[in-house]
Amino acid sequence: MTHHVLTHSAAETIALGRQFANELAPPLIVLLRGDLGAGKTTLVKGIAEGFQAASAQDVTSPTFTLVHEYRGPRATLYHIDLYRIDTERELETLGLDDLLAPDSILLIEWGEKFPRFVCDRNLEIVLERVGEDDRRIQVTAF
Repeated sequence: MTHHVLTHSAAETIALGRQFANELAPPLIVLLRGDLGAGKTTLVKGIAEGFQAASAQDVTSPTFTLVHEYRGPRATLYHIDLYRIDTERELETLGLDDLLAPDSILLIEWGEKFPRFVCDRNLEIVLERVGEDDRRIQVTAF
């Protein structure tokens, strides 16, 4: 199942993330794909708000910390950025398998670099910049 959405601002992308939160349930792995600046973290801001796990302003890119944890009443969200991870060995040091739990949702940026996430994903969200503020968002459930 695949559907497409077009957003015209960061606020609309955040609002879409809040809507997605209503449709998501743990345990779940979400692969977030898109170039730098495509809006992956912006979408996560809305998802975190939708799960009452964090406010949009508290959600930041985990580019340097690699994993951010947000706890909500319905789920624990792990926002993971694998942009700087290049090998399976580096990936293993993160202990991502330990994060998989019945109440967890892993939101993984740059997960397509590693075959295990491409094969194991439950949901893929592809964000594409199509204008200064416009984003085409494709959601595919597996």
